[in-house]
Amino acid sequence: MEKWRAADRLLKFSSSCKSKQGKYFYSVATTVHRNPLFSSISPDDISYFKTILGERGVVQDALALDAANTDWMGKYRGSSKLLLQPKNTEEVSQILKYCNSRCLAVVPQGGNTGLVGGSVPVFDEVIINVGLMRNILSFDKVIVSGVLVCEAGCILENLISFLDDEGFIMPLDLGAKGSCQIGGNVSTNAGGLRLLRYGSLHGSVLGLEAVLANGTVLDMLGTLRKDNTGYDLKHLFIGSEGSLGIVTKVSILTPPKLSSVNIAFLACEDYTSCQKLLLEAKKKLGGILSAFEFLDSDAMSLVLKHLDGVRNPLPPSIHNFYILIETTGSNETFDKENLEAFLLHSVESGLVANGVLAQDINQASSFWHIREGLPEALMKAGAVYKYDLSLPLEKMYDLVEEMRVQIGPAAKVVAYGHLGDGNLHLNISAPAYDDNILAKIEPFVYEWTSKNRGSISAEHGLGLMKAAKIHYSKSPETVRLMIDFDYCVFELLPDTSCLDDNHSIICLCLSA
Repeated sequence: MEKWRAADRLLKFSSSCKSKQGKYFYSVATTVHRNPLFSSISPDDISYFKTILGERGVVQDALALDAANTDWMGKYRGSSKLLLQPKNTEEVSQILKYCNSRCLAVVPQGGNTGLVGGSVPVFDEVIINVGLMRNILSFDKVIVSGVLVCEAGCILENLISFLDDEGFIMPLDLGAKGSCQIGGNVSTNAGGLRLLRYGSLHGSVLGLEAVLANGTVLDMLGTLRKDNTGYDLKHLFIGSEGSLGIVTKVSILTPPKLSSVNIAFLACEDYTSCQKLLLEAKKKLGGILSAFEFLDSDAMSLVLKHLDGVRNPLPPSIHNFYILIETTGSNETFDKENLEAFLLHSVESGLVANGVLAQDINQASSFWHIREGLPEALMKAGAVYKYDLSLPLEKMYDLVEEMRVQIGPAAKVVAYGHLGDGNLHLNISAPAYDDNILAKIEPFVYEWTSKNRGSISAEHGLGLMKAAKIHYSKSPETVRLMIDFDYCVFELLPDTSCLDDNHSIICLCLSA
């Protein structure tokens, strides 16, 4: 939601111009203009921030700023001259209160692993990076089983390791877990590899703390499974991409770690077989099914070419489709026998052409590395246009095939994703960014998705990339209600004299 709000706040959009980076980010090229209502940083501002954060918390070093201004893909780049690193909620509150009084636009930032340009400045916004807020505040594994309370800057992989030692797991797992932060995960409602089993963060997050644009701290850091006293406001912040405030603390329900984990890597010859295999897996594997991922032959070829040490699990040929199945349960013998019986039946019925069951943790890790390494392989291959879509399962690969016809030989269309929850990661890989290629992709991909009642963002958010595209997934009435709600929130601020009609200094999103 955040970026379409940014279009109203910091930015003004106009058509038929190139972006300031010199690339087209939309099929009808769009440029953005800095909102003149916002102030620029002054020496007095720097001095004030140093009184709050100290010298180390106020970063003006060119090298550090270059990294903070640039997104993970190197596609979006801001020009901020100031990076602030608060260590606690109170410092975040003081920063936002001051920025609100001075009309200084800000961009919250976490691990900066986002893929839609939402985690970096567009112009000279003040970057507020919460990476130093990385304390685990409590973990209750006795009274209320598995409730973790932590600060927003905790790196996901560190939380996973901590919980593993305690006999629990995070309900969220991402390929970017080594860099992404839990505050950004929550703010973007990150999906990931375990959503099929554990659901979205709307179900796992029990409470959160957030700071509004005027510095007001909202304490919603509950740890209760049930609380039906009025609106459950935390859900407005989950997936809001930082548009309503900065998430500073999170309480999350973590399930116990189960002892039996099995991984199978399978080959299918057509997409229909992939769909039928998913249905059979849900029927026969039931409650132990924890992941069902797919990739096509172009994705497999890309990984084998560009990722060091990766081998074809099912040599010697490349199959049309691959499925990674994970089961998680409590009875090793039963679970393995159940999976083996399922695989045997799938081969005998013709749904699976070939397959292998991981025999140890190293082989299981190698299977996951193929799936999780795809974003890295795409980056190594050259320019990539990434689209994160939710689609009806039976329609999902139709878009891939039609896109290949649409693009022609100019680029390669690579498809993979979370088949178990209807999430397609559509990637168009080319030697270099090319406006002609992009003009063939957009608005075609958005129109096709809208026509088939899909979502243009399954888990990545809108960001700058899709700021003007929300209408492909949301009705005008729905968008209007979002705007009206935003009005209601920011009309509560005591000092909005410097702001435009939409009232917020928080312009960009807290990306994972």
